Parts: sequence; structure tokens; C-alpha cells
Amino acid sequence: MANLSGKRVLVTGASTGIGRATAVRIASEGGRVALFDVNDSDAESTLRTILDSGGDARYWHVDVTEEREVSSSVDEAAEWLGGGFDVLAHLAGILKGSGLEVTQVDESIWDPVIEVNLKGSYIVVKHVARYMIPAQDGVIILTSSGAGVIGGSSSVAYGASKGGTHGLAMTLDNHLSRHGIRVNDVLPGNLDTPLKIGATEEQLTNTGDRDRYDNIMAGLSSPDGVAAVIAFLASDDADYVRGSVRTI
Repeated sequence: MANLSGKRVLVTGASTGIGRATAVRIASEGGRVALFDVNDSDAESTLRTILDSGGDARYWHVDVTEEREVSSSVDEAAEWLGGGFDVLAHLAGILKGSGLEVTQVDESIWDPVIEVNLKGSYIVVKHVARYMIPAQDGVIILTSSGAGVIGGSSSVAYGASKGGTHGLAMTLDNHLSRHGIRVNDVLPGNLDTPLKIGATEEQLTNTGDRDRYDNIMAGLSSPDGVAAVIAFLASDDADYVRGSVRTI
């Protein structure tokens, strides 16, 4: 296990999937965790799991696409954590339009995916960096994907958003490394999460391809494995790791 004792950590998308698994894992390894999400009921479940296990966490309802909301919540979380952040694990994301051809993708699908996945990444990093840059220290972990980075995606919008997030991570590394801030992005594979299951079901509805659906569902992996990788990246032991980290 990584040693995260005393680390001040912000986890977005903390209600389910990779975000929940990561928040629980980091708390179990000694980190103090600020939880951001819009899914209050599931985020409260994450919070209870951490607190019942003896961890330290607090939850904020935050829409990552709303900059004023992010800014004020980041300030509140920083104050609760004692004045700043050691780690940002930005894991909030959505997936829409799975199985649709580009000619079938309208703005009601494209816009929210780009807003949450790409714009949300920029907004959250922008405001967490306000604390990390003066401290000349920190770790920022973004969530890209194999989709849009090493291959395509079942969703045109999702692949574009994750390719953009990958580009953002590389650019941030160039800009922030001189401030002592390490930036990584994680490229998870097919995981047993509500996001992936929902996308796979949407793809079945849109394509009728039952064989593909069965193959994907049979090959899903636990988000706990990715959470372990993120916890390592959050630790000082990962100081030599740079760039993108691909997982199954």
C-alpha cells in the first residue's frame, strides 16, 4: 500500500465507480479526502464508508462545469484540509451517445460530454492550481481513457473529450512542472462501473449488437485495481512517474 498519511486530497466524481473506489482507497491509506460530486445520495454513501472505516472525509455538492461553484468549493475544501491540497484526483466524467454514428450525434449529446469531461477538467485544475503553485508542490491526476488516446470509442463525443483531456494533461505537465507539480493522466480500460455499464446498455439499444454487449460485459474489471494505481500515483513513491499510465 502507498503511504498517504496526512496527504490532503481532492477527489472529484467520488460517488461511484473509479471515483468512489479511489476515495475509499486513499482514505484507507491515511489521506484526508475532500469529495466532490453532484450525485448526493451515492456520494453520501462513499462518505459513510470512509467515516465508518475510521477515515477522514467531507463531501461537497459541486458541478465541475460551473466555475463559480468550483472556485468557492475548492476554497472551502482547502480551508477544511488545512490550507491547500497535496493531490487532485479528478475523476468526474460522463459518457453519452454510445453506438451512434457521427451523423446521429447532435449538440444535446456532444455539449454535455465535452463540458463535463474536458471543460470540467480545466476548471477544477485551474482552481486547485491556485493553491499548488504558491506551495511549489502537488500532484494532479486526470482521467483520460484508451478511447481517444490509443484507439477509438463507441461514443464520438466521449473519444473527443478524452483525447482532449490527454492533451490537457500533457500541456499542464509542461506548464506546472516548473512549480514542482507532477501531472499524470490515467487511461482506464473497461471497468465494472455505472458509467461503463450504462454506456454498454446504450450501445446495445442503439446498435442491437447483442454479441458485442455480451463480450464487453464479460470482460469488465474492478475499479479497485485502478484505484490502487491512482493511490500509488498520489504518493511520494511515484515521484519518478511521468505522463500517461494505462490500466486494464
